[in-house]
Amino acid sequence: MLSRLESGESVYGLLNSVPSPLLCEMIAFAGYRFVILDMEHLLRSEEDLMHSLRACESAGISAWLRIPEVDAQLIGRALDAGFEAIVLPRVESASEVARALDAAYFPPRGKRGISGGRITGFGRIPLLDYIELANQQSPIVPMIETAAGLRALPDILALPGVGMVLEGALDLALDLQLGPDPQHPEVWLALQSMADICANAEVPFCANPRTPEQHTFWRNRGIRSFLAGEDRGLLHTALKHRLSSLQSSN
Repeated sequence: MLSRLESGESVYGLLNSVPSPLLCEMIAFAGYRFVILDMEHLLRSEEDLMHSLRACESAGISAWLRIPEVDAQLIGRALDAGFEAIVLPRVESASEVARALDAAYFPPRGKRGISGGRITGFGRIPLLDYIELANQQSPIVPMIETAAGLRALPDILALPGVGMVLEGALDLALDLQLGPDPQHPEVWLALQSMADICANAEVPFCANPRTPEQHTFWRNRGIRSFLAGEDRGLLHTALKHRLSSLQSSN
């Protein structure tokens, strides 16, 4: 997905909160370019994650994984499995991201252990070639969801290897004691500040527009990566709308 951004393409993704390989395929064929499989708020088995990852690969959509916290072993296993990027929720310090980067890169750049398994085609790609390729990627994607995270963002982006920054407006609103209001004016100003910091560091900012007006605003700002929401909420809304439309036609 990040290579599409580098080529000038606008990309849209979804947060996957309904565990299902079939749904991952549907998201891909609907035209989305990346999907974030969620482990922060869901209990998911490794078997489910692997089936969903294979579905993403077969359908041609980039599979990212949001993990609950910085876990070096989990980051290594996820990258070995084939996930393109690791999303870190509620990041509040550069040290957190530095630990994740250490886990994502091989020596001398990091501390990741090597495996000749699935990610190398079970030996089809020589280990030295894979190490070189992996150490050129930017697989760590922090989410900024608190005021502390926003304050730490310049230091976070000074670390080489951050591929993108995601915003978490809902949790940011809660952290600012504004209630569950991601469209609060204070939150909107914070998101713009977040985008400015990313632009200065030349790191892509991924917006999550809640209204068509916000989407237009970000597009006019030159933002080309968007999270289009969460599949669970979109599916629930569509199901309710369908039922309501049928009932109202009686």
